[in-house]
Amino acid sequence: MQETLFISDLHLTPERPRITALFLEFLRTRATRCDALYVLGDLFETWAGDDDPTPENRDILGALGRLTGTGTPVYLMPGNRDFLMGADLEALTGCRLIPDPTPLDLYGTRVLLLHGDTLCTDDEAYIAWRATVRNDRWIREFLARPIEERQALVRAARAQSRAATGAKAGEIMDVTVGEVERVMRAHGVRTMIHGHTHRPGVHRFTLDGEPATRIVLGDWYREGHVLSAGAGDFTPETLPLTGNGSG
Repeated sequence: MQETLFISDLHLTPERPRITALFLEFLRTRATRCDALYVLGDLFETWAGDDDPTPENRDILGALGRLTGTGTPVYLMPGNRDFLMGADLEALTGCRLIPDPTPLDLYGTRVLLLHGDTLCTDDEAYIAWRATVRNDRWIREFLARPIEERQALVRAARAQSRAATGAKAGEIMDVTVGEVERVMRAHGVRTMIHGHTHRPGVHRFTLDGEPATRIVLGDWYREGHVLSAGAGDFTPETLPLTGNGSG
């Protein structure tokens, strides 16, 4: 059976241990039976650098390494929360970092993979912030700081982001239709897969007279969301938490 799995926006953090446990179980079971696993951004809630010593992070990286050790390829696309993932993480886990966007020949269908934040062009403040922190010089200078300082700065930035997000209209934080169409045309695709917006769904529309599809991956806040892709077939799945509560 041909099957590739896509996930995004897990936002793994010690504050949600049961989501982390669900992901680890997914790596031990479901993910071992696929041709490849793609994580399209925000695997972690925060990422201050590959030398982050958090025990929970080490458990997650170890589980990814065990999966790739079985021969299952795992591809990680940095998101807006964990864009500082780098070569040391690749060496430790056997995962491969991929750029945003990444075109993919998926069983004969040309697909474009993105995290999704670059499609939200109406959120001008965020787009400007993204351009600043994705600059190579900014990244080098940030990673040169002591890990404790980086962790504190990341926590402060996360708190500031929560406050800013709460003050924005919902439509501003969703994708801009015109940008979706522009990017699909630029890459010559009619199928796009992304996350980021936390608004899972399958959007079918017409682009330049041809049928087009945009698939939005769900987050892992209250359950696991997985997209199973075969030859011309895309099936969203959910992985429920066991027991009570959402954490």
